[in-house]
Amino acid sequence: MTLNATVAAVTQRITQRSQASRSAYLSQVNAALQRPPGAQRLGCANVAHAFAALPGNDKLRVVAEKASNIGIVTAYNDMLSAHAPLQHYPDLIKAEARKLGATVQVAGGVPAMCDGVTQGTPGMELSLFSRDVIAMATAVALSHDVFAGALMLGVCDKIVPGLLIGALQFGHLPTVFVPAGPMTSGLSNGEKSKVREQAAQGLVGRPELLAAESAAYHSAGTCTFYGTANSNQMLLEAMGLHVPGTAFINPGAAVRDELTREALRTVLGKQTPNAAAPALGAVASCPPIGRLVDERCIVNAMVALLATGGSTNHLIHWVAVARAAGIVIDWNDFSELSNVVPLLSRVYPNGSADVNQFQAAGGPGFVIRELLDAGFMHADVLTVRAGGLREYTAMPTVATDAAQDHVSNTAPSLVWQAVGASKDEAVVRPASAPFSASGGLKLLTGNLGRSVIKISAVPDDRHVIEAPCRVFDSQEALHQAFAANELNRDLICVVRWQGPQANGMPELHKLTPPLAVLQGKGFRVALVTDGRMSGASGKVPAAIHVSPEAAAGGALAKVRDGDVIRLDANTGTLQVLVPEFEWAIREALPMPEPLRQANGLGMGRALFANLRRNATTAEEGACSWL
Repeated sequence: MTLNATVAAVTQRITQRSQASRSAYLSQVNAALQRPPGAQRLGCANVAHAFAALPGNDKLRVVAEKASNIGIVTAYNDMLSAHAPLQHYPDLIKAEARKLGATVQVAGGVPAMCDGVTQGTPGMELSLFSRDVIAMATAVALSHDVFAGALMLGVCDKIVPGLLIGALQFGHLPTVFVPAGPMTSGLSNGEKSKVREQAAQGLVGRPELLAAESAAYHSAGTCTFYGTANSNQMLLEAMGLHVPGTAFINPGAAVRDELTREALRTVLGKQTPNAAAPALGAVASCPPIGRLVDERCIVNAMVALLATGGSTNHLIHWVAVARAAGIVIDWNDFSELSNVVPLLSRVYPNGSADVNQFQAAGGPGFVIRELLDAGFMHADVLTVRAGGLREYTAMPTVATDAAQDHVSNTAPSLVWQAVGASKDEAVVRPASAPFSASGGLKLLTGNLGRSVIKISAVPDDRHVIEAPCRVFDSQEALHQAFAANELNRDLICVVRWQGPQANGMPELHKLTPPLAVLQGKGFRVALVTDGRMSGASGKVPAAIHVSPEAAAGGALAKVRDGDVIRLDANTGTLQVLVPEFEWAIREALPMPEPLRQANGLGMGRALFANLRRNATTAEEGACSWL
């Protein structure tokens, strides 16, 4: 299939823009690849320290027999439902390694916080920069430099981008990502949201709200809506960094442990053959991640995000991921791709289905196959597997005895099956009959700066909102105004001082219920903010990530109560309708001093001061390390 002209043009532009930085990055990767293996390169004392705690047989393998030693970086904790299943992965992987004559060490752990727990609290102001902390912790773990490859164990919002940014600092290592899968379906996302809106109106109390939330978030595994965590998993499939089809297999499913073992086999280059997608040719081993994550790979991730209506957080995170590999992308690239990439899935908040229904309908394999067949993805890319990206169009299962007749008794019990047609066209559709001819994200520009909006769940009659604004300096202030019945009119709510430099750019999920209530009453409302709304942004129009942010002198600092703002997702504009001469001379207000002081105190926020101070803009990835 011929590559779509816009996809080809955007890829070429990214390649040209990134030529110098990508070349410098690959030079570092190539230099690292020329060195002898770690155990042979390091001094005797270094080696003794590195392997002192290994069991005797493992020590013999890695030191005397020069066996491959694989490092695990894990985000395990039992605070996060998505990461609790990772507890036993290292033992499973080590046992498999011994069968294959290799060794495995847990190189290190990284922090993993849950935005669902910290939402609306001061702790949430650590969330975005926890990504960079995770990247640094990954680098610390791998800096012992005795590994022939790496396995990254993590799932959720900032964890996967952080692990990926950290892994790319060691681009010479073959690296495979290992997820845990979503929890089984509980209370539907739609019913959960309905109870939240009722609580916002005072129609139900805390006991009813807690019961609904607990019925939705009820067991080990990732949350079942298509937010940042599950978007992470879709993007890793599209980049070829998983064992194919691993993303949305539930914890405890028969195939899950075998997929975890397969991750180890894959990084060692001893993968199970995928009969559903024959190998493209001879591939000696899993390729180094720094070569695998190239411009085409990044574009494939962007396309997959747009085709599934994924999290807006990735307009920040994947910019940072790309930069870690020497690749420079921006929101213009996302916008141009969004104009041509069809929307192939509807998963909450862009539909009523959850990710388990998405998986049952065809899941990532269906979407990737349709995008490849229609020319929207690069097929000629490296993946961690020998068969290329076509392997990711099949779904894994545990083989029956009959299915294993062609392999030896010692062979793994995995087989992959073609996904076939959509099992539910209310959830996934072919590229020939998409939900929409374009993706779910739009770039907005105008005298308020550059912003993005996720329109895949916004009703068509709400794509243009023009109304007087009410300016808030915090999300708490908006909640107070809503509770006092001050917002019952057509209104654009501006919530500023929420960017990376101001307070770490927390997600503002708790603004959705009151704004949804106002919209449900028939008022034409929208949100404009330099903060984030993440993958949970839904039916209320929200211009988010406004850059430059107010704390950096951005235009939101000039907005006053009563200014008329026009948000037009059709034309891609975000304008305050103030006479040009008046706007030019209007003063940009400083952040209120009490707010500035509060942002730096308590809940560990003082430790993040340098990260806030050095953060790039949201469009540049909100990076603290550039």
